[in-house]
Amino acid sequence: MILTIALLVLGLALLVAGGEVLVRGASGLGRALGLSPLIIGLTVVAFATSAPELAVSIDATTSGAAGLAVGNVVGSNITNILLVLGLAALVTPVVAGSQLVRIDVPVMIGLAALLLALTLDGSVSRVDAVLLLAVLVVYLGWSIRAARQNGSRSPDPEPGAGSSSDPPPARRRPLLDVVLVIAGVALLVAGARFLVDAATEIAEAAGLSDLVIGLTVVAIGTSLPEVATSIIAAARGEREMAIGNVVGSNIFNVGAVMGITALVAPDGVPVDAAAIRFDLPVMVVVAVALLPVVFTGAVIARWEGALFLAYYSAYVAYLLLAAADHDALPTYSATLLWFAIPLTVTTLVVLSGREIRARRASPPRPTSSAH
Repeated sequence: MILTIALLVLGLALLVAGGEVLVRGASGLGRALGLSPLIIGLTVVAFATSAPELAVSIDATTSGAAGLAVGNVVGSNITNILLVLGLAALVTPVVAGSQLVRIDVPVMIGLAALLLALTLDGSVSRVDAVLLLAVLVVYLGWSIRAARQNGSRSPDPEPGAGSSSDPPPARRRPLLDVVLVIAGVALLVAGARFLVDAATEIAEAAGLSDLVIGLTVVAIGTSLPEVATSIIAAARGEREMAIGNVVGSNIFNVGAVMGITALVAPDGVPVDAAAIRFDLPVMVVVAVALLPVVFTGAVIARWEGALFLAYYSAYVAYLLLAAADHDALPTYSATLLWFAIPLTVTTLVVLSGREIRARRASPPRPTSSAH
């Protein structure tokens, strides 16, 4: 047990260090390539922080623990929105740009719904995997092309910059940024691996199933790179990168992690009926719930972050009660279904209505002639 605790502490330390190094390297590399912080988060950082999910899911499938692989992807997507964004928003309100609201979040919702539809026959086949990967490739190609064509690819100068008397800011060499990204990914993967191994050992000793371990322990462990990266990005003022990392990671988890895992599996990936009935629909609902949150003011406020954390705690509590077949489960489920969820939905609908009315009442912005 002492060794297990030591692995947990070491994993956490590696995650914090890896997140800091990755954000520094990705920020510099993205700017060198002319990409905005949002696109950096949606692509470079998202792919890097999804590496643990990919490694764990492939290993689980080839080892015969398909429930762990599916639970990892579904649980990670739920964790990324409710836990990661919740924590990042508590550090500082997270900004959501117009592209995120119009394009990226809807793509994330669409992929989540597509995965649910593909699993209704009880598995994710190789044909399904090709479809998921194709959607991801089209989305990435469009995102990078659009980012390099519009004006947002050039970051705004810092206040006070541009004076002829000030020396130009030092530019980090792209090669060094690439090294930092690789080092950050290596630290994140190693840290997540230590944490997952230690936490899985504890969970198995408690008698939890592969699906529940994947949805909770492994999902949290493999999402810790996103936690570290998004919180550090938010604290460093890269607030668009913080949310871009989460949305991009969710897109990568479904398109790349689930797609590649099902592609390398001999007969695809079987999906537990319990996941189809409950966890996959929850993943879709959580993805949909993010849209009105980022739509209202284009900011995830601290109170909304706290709400996300409360719902994540409620979701994990439900999984543990269901796994133990606890007597309190019916009352707990009824409370969530008939009180907490309707209250939240009503609040988001009211806030969205106010935002729509405010936008209609505001005068139109002048159109820039520079294109």
